[in-house]
Amino acid sequence: MSDGDIPAPEDIIRYDKDVESRIATITIDRPDRLNSPTIGARRRYADLIYKASIDDDVKVLVVRGVGDHLGSGADLDELMAKRKGGAAVQEELGIDEDDDVTIPSGRSYRGSASLVYWYADPRAGCRTLADFKKISILEVKGYCYGWHFYQAADADLVISSDDALFGHPAFRYVGYAPRMWQWAMTMGLRKFQEMVFTGRPFSADEMYECNFVNSVVPRDQLEAEVEKYALACARTRPADTVFMQKVFFGIMKQHQGEYMGSMLSAWLESMGGLLREDVDGRAATLSNETMDAGLNTAVKDNDSRFPPEWRLSRSGRNKPAAE
Repeated sequence: MSDGDIPAPEDIIRYDKDVESRIATITIDRPDRLNSPTIGARRRYADLIYKASIDDDVKVLVVRGVGDHLGSGADLDELMAKRKGGAAVQEELGIDEDDDVTIPSGRSYRGSASLVYWYADPRAGCRTLADFKKISILEVKGYCYGWHFYQAADADLVISSDDALFGHPAFRYVGYAPRMWQWAMTMGLRKFQEMVFTGRPFSADEMYECNFVNSVVPRDQLEAEVEKYALACARTRPADTVFMQKVFFGIMKQHQGEYMGSMLSAWLESMGGLLREDVDGRAATLSNETMDAGLNTAVKDNDSRFPPEWRLSRSGRNKPAAE
């Protein structure tokens, strides 16, 4: 995919606010790619949330996606292509070509680790909602995978349609992901371990039972349910009180190790080069061959090895199990 084929960040991440209700909305608008945000779109997302946190016209932020799904994760094709071209770290960190900055070599530890540690920074768009000082509501439908699942970990409220699936493909192809600590805290350790070790996605009802989701409704009632929650949050205590409430919850999360967890999972990711295939070759790891074949291809091939009801893709759930 060339840069000319990639939509501008402003086209992927749209922002609106209603001054009267004090409800702002971020809409992820790339349904033809399952709402996968590019590097630029993730940076725009982070910047918009930072500004909404300051904006006195905003008290509640709703995050939603266009089409049948909230989203299946970040644009990995773009990321892998820019990693091969040596531009991924530079673009992720916002380093312009005119800046007098030398990017660490990809052969060095810093060259690869800089990127995964960056995902613990709110400016990266991965844990941005963790520092948001207003009330955030995530509207989930269809797939809520990868980067979109990060948003679910950090949102204050998660409202879901009954057909939603939650998880992260990385549990299948590498075994960990940036927000693991927060998922474990919000889902409960036992159930999250099941998700990590099996790699299977969880349904909306299962996530409700985990106390991860606040409300589950039929798809045709989802927007009305989100609006009900958003208006109630906007009409309750003053924004100053909300700020104080969010600081309280923020301190509680830090006592539980939220940010430390992001750093630890970044350390795990930085060790990817030490992973080796099982002797029988059945377990897929994040090898050079996997990267060259494309992560999407690797995930699909791996998915077919599991029981249909445990597969990540909806289409794969309708196919028989591979021998």
